[in-house]
Amino acid sequence: MNSSHAASAVVLDPLHGLDALVRTLTARGYAVVGPVERDGVVDYRPIESGDEMPTGLRVEQAPGRWRSHHEGDTRFGWTPAAESWRRPFFPAEEEVLRVRRTDGTFAVSRPEPAHRPVALIAARDCEVRALHILDRVLLGGEHPDPRYAARRADAFVVAVTCSVPAATCWCTSMGGGPRPAAGFDIRLTELIDPHHAVLAEAGSDRGAEVLAALGGALPSSEHLAASDSVEAAAVASMRRPVDGLHLPVALAGRDLDPHWDDVAARCLSCGNCTFVCPTCACVAFGDSTALTDDGGPAVETVRHQTWASCFQLDHSNLGGRPVRATVASRYRQWLTHKLQTWPEQFGTSGCVGCGRCTTWCPAGIDLPIEAAALAAAGEGTVS
Repeated sequence: MNSSHAASAVVLDPLHGLDALVRTLTARGYAVVGPVERDGVVDYRPIESGDEMPTGLRVEQAPGRWRSHHEGDTRFGWTPAAESWRRPFFPAEEEVLRVRRTDGTFAVSRPEPAHRPVALIAARDCEVRALHILDRVLLGGEHPDPRYAARRADAFVVAVTCSVPAATCWCTSMGGGPRPAAGFDIRLTELIDPHHAVLAEAGSDRGAEVLAALGGALPSSEHLAASDSVEAAAVASMRRPVDGLHLPVALAGRDLDPHWDDVAARCLSCGNCTFVCPTCACVAFGDSTALTDDGGPAVETVRHQTWASCFQLDHSNLGGRPVRATVASRYRQWLTHKLQTWPEQFGTSGCVGCGRCTTWCPAGIDLPIEAAALAAAGEGTVS
């Protein structure tokens, strides 16, 4: 057996086997979240059956473009859409504090996340790596996020090999690849040859226990060879030759490069790139106050945390005015933080090469192309 394969592995039926996996995880107490097709787009939502996951869905992505159609009966022939796996652990909006004043007294309450571990189905390598980047950001500092920590606790990850990368993918340039190498409990690889099947490999003791409960035939040498071929074909299909790991050095000193103005002339500063990015963690807080008679007359104030974007004009407010008042300065902040200064803060890049920011940019701005142009203008070059 190839050393890249986990020690415990079984072959599952693409229909009944995946359904059994979802039901087994549910029976073990997990809230299972998986891919569902909604209006032609892949979304991640709670599921109770493997039948709810897409079948035959194919996707075409390009800068500023997403199109889907159905072809064949593959289960994982699609590529991720705007939704990412950060939402189950880091919601776009949530209540963080409630203060109630009654007759001169104050009562403060903080809602607690539901304590039911989450199981993710079909997380790509870029998405698994993005979760671990979020862990560094939200759990690794002096003030870890307790709500994120509670949701991430005991999470079960079923990863999947990306067999059909999008034209916007560049994970291999950012230290990743189509086949997840770590950070999962079970890894799935959909095989077409020698026959349609799903190779399931354990990446943890918990994963091995689930596979043992599922049963299934042991993989043959043909299955393992086919799995390697899926990875090799996916790597060969990605043709975005950007040396992403060299970008922190290559982008140094490009703060005043005229290319920022060129990008700003095309950028709408809408923030789409930040809201679809699986590693963005900026937030804003807002309070709402109202009179209530629930339980007696009182004044109640609720504080909500919402996702925020560095493209928002007021995001950089300091001393009553924005520090980054131009689109060029805001785009520069976003790109250089992701690719240049993030490693200084957290020891890893802030980008996993998933391509979402390119696909969902209404202006079709392509992050690796812009980064390569900026880097090539400096002393370093990106080839």
